[in-house]
Order: sequence, then structure tokens, then C-alpha cells
Amino acid sequence: MDLDERKQKILQAIIQNYLETGEPVGSRTISKYTDLNLSSATIRNEMSDLEELGYIIQPHTSAGRIPSDKGYRLYVDRMMLEKEEQLNQATQEVKEMQRILLEREDKMESVLKQMAKMLAVNTNYATMITAPQVRGNKLKFIQLSRVDKGQLLTTIVIEGNVIRNSMISVDDPLDDETLLKLNILLNTNLNGLPIEEINLAMISKLKQQAGTYAGIVAEVMDAVAAEIKSDEDIEIYTSGTNNIFKYPELADNQRASELITTFEEKQLLTELVNETLTDETGTGIQVYIGNETPVKTMKDCSVVTATYELEEGVKGTIGIIGPRRMDYDKVIHTLKTLKSQLDTIYKKEDGQT
Repeated sequence: MDLDERKQKILQAIIQNYLETGEPVGSRTISKYTDLNLSSATIRNEMSDLEELGYIIQPHTSAGRIPSDKGYRLYVDRMMLEKEEQLNQATQEVKEMQRILLEREDKMESVLKQMAKMLAVNTNYATMITAPQVRGNKLKFIQLSRVDKGQLLTTIVIEGNVIRNSMISVDDPLDDETLLKLNILLNTNLNGLPIEEINLAMISKLKQQAGTYAGIVAEVMDAVAAEIKSDEDIEIYTSGTNNIFKYPELADNQRASELITTFEEKQLLTELVNETLTDETGTGIQVYIGNETPVKTMKDCSVVTATYELEEGVKGTIGIIGPRRMDYDKVIHTLKTLKSQLDTIYKKEDGQT
């Protein structure tokens, strides 16, 4: 027979108390663990019914009861069902976030490219803007989903609502129960952790708990590790490189060639971005003059950068590169204005979605 709500709550209280103490549980103890406001006599009657139904047993002549295998089974099945419902709800939220973020990313890329071009036109210098990067944020959710018999989709959600997807190949198809258990294992152990704190010992423990599915857990953790290293692949938009030729001190063949290569290949610009983003002074303006810049090919230039922050932990860099005799007042004012505009545009888009 199905248990009514009262019996379910009493059984859950017995199991939880026994798991905590290892001692048989009496009616007076249960009266403190439930919100039913029942007398000990009523609880004893319900416990007697649960015993007749085989959900609890009396290990000896004391009044206390402990869960039976049947009671544990009901507890675990209901717990798994609740976890599955939570995961299903989270999955729907992830899908909706994916839709919103894909739209936002397309708009953001277009906005950043336009702003880089506008900066170059307004200042007559070379400009760069990076796409926002996630720094020091925590894992919010991991979802394993079946794509087909041989492939799983890993969805990783990080604070700041940044989503990363990765495909995993499997030799044998996984049933729904196995997928659910793996999702519960991953999320129970990893949710809320800063991704930088996930270490080898933690991964080893997860693989051990996953048993025969340790390989899948290892691939999920590889995907998380790839996210940690994603800063190496910063998206940088540049404009106005030809403006360099307007300044004689930068226009000779060797200097101009080095600067153009720097803007085209963008690898060296990453050093500048990383230094800017790791600056502890916040989101202010930074000015590098000549040899102060971390990019050697820019030693004859001045570089002014600003960090914009769309939300906590989600930052990007704006940079203007010109001669040492650049109009610093105009450049700094322009960057401050642009930072404000980016914040306004993003918050507006956020409100609309």
C-alpha cells in the first residue's frame, strides 16, 4: 500500500535519526523531528503500522525502531526521485540560459566590434577590445545528457551564467538511472566550488565513487580543466591598425611591421590583457608609457587600458595604443565613457531577457 504523508514523514524522520546516531529511534524522539505536532501515542500507532508494513523493525525489546531494507529502499527511491526532479528543473533552466546567452553573445560580439571601430575613428589610434572573461567564479551546475547511444553532452554552468558544452564518447550506452546517479555524484561534490580548487585528490575520489564509469567522470573533469585554461583563448577585436602610419615615430618599416604583426596575431596582446585583468586596483584606467608595457613590440608606444565588468567575475579589457605623445586626456575620457556605455548596454539587454 502507498504510505500517506504522515507515515512518510515519520519514516523519513526515523531513517534520518538512525543515520545520524546509529541508535534505535523511539516515538518521543520522532515527535521532535516532524512538523505534524502529534502526540507520542499517535506516533507509536503510526510506527506500529510501519512495522506491520515491513518498513521498520524492532531490533530488540526496547521501544526503539530501525529502518528495514524495505524502508531504506523507499527512502533512497524517493530521494533519487527528488534529485531527478531537481536536475530536470535545473536542466530546463540551463536550456533557457543557453538560448538567452547565445542571443546575448551574438549581440555582444557585434557591439564590441563596433566599439573598437568607433574608438579608432574617434581617437586616430589603434584599438582593442576583448570579449568578457570569467575569472575566479564557481561551478553552478553540471549536466550529462544523452545525445545518442555513443555520445553524451556535458554542460558546465559557471557563476556569471557562462555555459560550456563538451561531447563525450562512450563505448556502451548509459540508461537513465546511471545518468541520474552520475549527475547527482558530480553536482553533490562540485556545485559551489571555485573551479581553481578542483584538485587531483578530489578527481580521484570522484572516479573511485563512479566505479566502472570512472572514465566518464575523468572526461567531465577534463572539460572543467579546459574551462580553467580558457583564458588562453581570449577573443580580441582590434581596429585602426593603419592609424599607426599617421605618426612618423611609429611609421618606419620595422616598428610598423612589428606592431601590425602584434595586432594581427594577437598572442602578444593576451599578455597585456592578462596583466590588466589581474590588476588588484579594480576596474580603473591603466596607463603604460614606453617600456612600461608588457608587450615588447609596443616599447615605443603608450597604451591606455580600462577593465569593464559586466557582472561579478565577468570582465574584459579595452585598450588604446598610440604614440607616447598621445592625447591622454581625450583617451582617458573616451575610455571612461565607453565603460559606462558597455555597462548600460549590457544591463539593458539583461533586463529585456
